Amino acid sequence: MYGTVARMKVKPGMMDKLRDMSMTPEMMSIPGLVNSYVYQMDADPNTLMMAIIFSDKEAYVKNAGSPEQNERYEQMVALLDGPPEWNDGEIIYPEK
Repeated sequence: MYGTVARMKVKPGMMDKLRDMSMTPEMMSIPGLVNSYVYQMDADPNTLMMAIIFSDKEAYVKNAGSPEQNERYEQMVALLDGPPEWNDGEIIYPEK
């Protein structure tokens, strides 16, 4: 499995809009997407950590390079206080 962990800061008042945008059927049916988790930080409720899991690196890279994902990304960034910090990598634990 492969994925990314992102840190992002949501603009004040935009949390519900971000949540609604992220939970659409289109977002949940991306080829190769296994799951995603979003954590809201206790220290700053406008800071989120997001973990996205794909079946493999090929599916992740294909999605990341698609025009559809770019459109979703642009919509998401409009709700954020700057671009997310992305940390991509192979999931090594638990083992497949």
